[in-house]
Amino acid sequence: MQEKSALERAMAMVADLRERCPWDRVQTRETLRPYLIEEVHELDHAIGAGDTAAIRDEMSDFLLHAAWQLVLGAERGEFTPDEIAADLEAKMKRRHPHLFDLGPKQSWESLKRRERTTPRGTLDGLPPSLPPLLLAMRMGERAAAVGFDWPDATGPIAKVREELAEVEAALAAGQREALEHEIGDLLFSVVNVARKVGIQPSAALEQANARFRERFQGVEQRAAERGVDLATAGLDRLDEFWNEAKAEERS
Repeated sequence: MQEKSALERAMAMVADLRERCPWDRVQTRETLRPYLIEEVHELDHAIGAGDTAAIRDEMSDFLLHAAWQLVLGAERGEFTPDEIAADLEAKMKRRHPHLFDLGPKQSWESLKRRERTTPRGTLDGLPPSLPPLLLAMRMGERAAAVGFDWPDATGPIAKVREELAEVEAALAAGQREALEHEIGDLLFSVVNVARKVGIQPSAALEQANARFRERFQGVEQRAAERGVDLATAGLDRLDEFWNEAKAEERS
């Protein structure tokens, strides 16, 4: 007898729990959505941290949710795991035609655009619930796939300077609504710079957040060691601690 695959074992576990556990029995796609989103974010965090043990733990939770969706689909007669696997295989072959003797290599976005069987706008299908930085990145990629893009990074860099000037103008005029608008445009332009140079903006910001956290903790440590109250130290003294923390980090 052939041993079951990891996914088959996970599905069997879900099906068994659906039979024997009152909580599992009443779950639906809608009730599971918040947990799925939470698990994806936890897996993403573990990957970003490079924590192998945490990645393993979160992958088991992610596999559970994949099993849940397959079991629910089968229960409702919508699809089978084999049909989902066949869809996956066909999709990957379409998106890698040069590897399966199906045609020349093509850009990822142009291939995905061709897959959309119903006429839709270029940006349709991108869920608005995506994290804002990721959504900005994906919209830029979609627009670039139809030719709406700069040839290199100099264009979006110039746009960043333009948007920064508009932020400064709105700030000087004391226009709160305009300021929010221009800051949004500035952030979007920075995402375009990241996209053009091949950097994931979310990952870059995550690293910047981690650096700020570590450096500011260094400021707090120095203040405590020298008996300085953060709230009354003043910016010059805190800047001194900050620069010390940065210097220590570099060394």
